[in-house]
Amino acid sequence: MAPVVTRPKTKRRTASRQVRKKQLIKATIKSIAKHGLSVTTMATVSQEAGLSQGIINLHFQSKERLLEETLRHVVDEYRYTWNKALEEGGDSALEKLVALVAVDFDSKVCHPDKLSVWFAFWGESRSRPTYRKICAQRDREYRLGLSGVCEDIITEGQYAIDADVAAFGISAMNQGLWLDILLNPNELDRNIAHEVSMSHLRHIFPRHFDLR
Repeated sequence: MAPVVTRPKTKRRTASRQVRKKQLIKATIKSIAKHGLSVTTMATVSQEAGLSQGIINLHFQSKERLLEETLRHVVDEYRYTWNKALEEGGDSALEKLVALVAVDFDSKVCHPDKLSVWFAFWGESRSRPTYRKICAQRDREYRLGLSGVCEDIITEGQYAIDADVAAFGISAMNQGLWLDILLNPNELDRNIAHEVSMSHLRHIFPRHFDLR
């Protein structure tokens, strides 16, 4: 009699569902970048993904839920990258700040499709409470972490500037550069934008950069 082979249980069905949802979210990002948020439909996402609309309905039930999950995906991806830079960026406050600014111009973050999604949802957040809540939480976490690093640098260098003001300025600078990259890609790329942002840091924290 042949021995009975017991095969280990797998999470094939769960993994397949996760992979499919990620595929549909990526297709939604591409659709938003191509068509805008209001014109993105189940049909445009289906076309981008090469899947039927029935598959989209199976995993997300509605266009609104698909859009919300897409926004959460982009926010979570950014949060993970940002927190990793905060933890691994270096021991000093300046090293952490430089690492955090670099995140905003990383190729995975500062990508035309991702930038299109950010601005599309930010634009709709005033009239969509769910979008507003997700975006506001992201902005709050971002500025809180940035303000903390700025506070450490200000204390070290005895700069006459408020940490929250410094963090707000850095945030506004980087988001403004994102918009310029999106609208004028032939004139500004992410590498030049990164250098512009670094120039701003040198201006507000000169004594720290003089030591480098």
